[in-house]
Amino acid sequence: MTDLYQLTMAQAYWKSGRGEKEAVFQMFFRRHPFDGGFTIACGLHSLIEMLVEATFDDSDLAYLASLPGRDGQPLFEPDFLATLRDFRLVCDIDAIPEGTIVFPFEPLVRVTGPLVQAQLLETIILNIINFQTLIATKAARICLAAQGEPVIEFGLRRAQGPDGGLSASRAAYVGGCAATSNVLAGKVYGIPVRGTHAHSWVMSFGDELEAFRTYAAAMPNNCVFLVDTYDTLEGVRHAIEVGRWLREQGHEMIGIRLDSGDLAYLSIEARKMLDAAGFPDASIVASNDLDETIINSLKQQGACINVWGVGTKLVTGYDQPTLGGVYKLTALRDRGDDSWRYCIKLSEQSIKISTPGIHQVRRYSVDGELIGDAIYDLPSPPASGCVIIDPLDPTRRKRIPAEATYEDLLVPVFRRGECVYGMPSLEAVRQRAQSGLARLAPGLKRFVNPHIYPVGLEQSLYDLKMRLILQARNGGH
Repeated sequence: MTDLYQLTMAQAYWKSGRGEKEAVFQMFFRRHPFDGGFTIACGLHSLIEMLVEATFDDSDLAYLASLPGRDGQPLFEPDFLATLRDFRLVCDIDAIPEGTIVFPFEPLVRVTGPLVQAQLLETIILNIINFQTLIATKAARICLAAQGEPVIEFGLRRAQGPDGGLSASRAAYVGGCAATSNVLAGKVYGIPVRGTHAHSWVMSFGDELEAFRTYAAAMPNNCVFLVDTYDTLEGVRHAIEVGRWLREQGHEMIGIRLDSGDLAYLSIEARKMLDAAGFPDASIVASNDLDETIINSLKQQGACINVWGVGTKLVTGYDQPTLGGVYKLTALRDRGDDSWRYCIKLSEQSIKISTPGIHQVRRYSVDGELIGDAIYDLPSPPASGCVIIDPLDPTRRKRIPAEATYEDLLVPVFRRGECVYGMPSLEAVRQRAQSGLARLAPGLKRFVNPHIYPVGLEQSLYDLKMRLILQARNGGH
């Protein structure tokens, strides 16, 4: 599960004798997805599961041995493939726990170890963390729009393949969704599962009323009737009639679902009908290509919807297909050396200039209120009352008061290749996300022009970065 160039670099590192140099790589993103004001870290558990079993088996090595170079000769040398046969992870990995609110340029994952190994981890880290972080953030935005009403993730049929569907269901739950239609996600992760029937059920009968009656008889404890196959309000009347029959049998209709049409108008009218018929507790579930913008609009129109089924635009990250996280080399040293050589990548785009060092993120608060994050070089922790500087705008600076309390966000996950992280339950991860969102200022959670949370490089790290930029631009390394 890697890109070919990771393996070609690995052979080149090995052959040149550089593979055992000690390296630091860091995974981060440069912009919030969806033009938002926050991001939710997600995917660490899945990454750990992959890394604890990271090996090259005989079939892997046979396949790599079969790959030709441009000259028709084997691309990989037998002695190099023999080193892969003995591959066992020996890196140290630190990461920000899942469910934590994170911001641009903060390292979500930091890898320290032999250059050849740290390089080989790039693809899998980006593949897992980028996608799940994107979907968890999208789910949180949708749940914020729902204002506390349950959101059910309905996206498996539109997800990017089986693995994308499973990963999306997990990440959506972390982001705040109450349940999923994905039965495999329920089995694997313990996420509550929900679902009733489709239009095809109704269409397979002679009339809608018969369809509802038959379903109620077969599944009396799971009745949410899809009412818009033919005439929506007539469908509500049929649901009410069957709901009365269910009540006589000692069961209760859960509600109805609207999947098309003017959801605001139809939900208001359906609510009137259900209440008048004695079903004030019956839910009105809405689906139909919803996202946070549409839900917000429906709320403003007074829609009487109290459960939201969201599929395509959630599990595909509809309006932004990727987080855009990157994985950069930031420090290097020979084995046995005490001092690091810090590395920097230049670009004509300031946002793409990397930051050297071994980063940790310190989150500050005063009286429980978050006031800013400092990205600092681990060997040089910030003093009290430090200054943080925006990585992209040196005029944007903030002094952190000396009395501020703090927590460092990256925690040990692997040491010498052994997992040392006590993985929390998925419920605990979900609760961490909810608690983090609750601490954010309302302006950061706006969908349009959100406030910018103060995140910056601690001043000594910023000064180091500027020195290395100038040195590199003047022909140094």
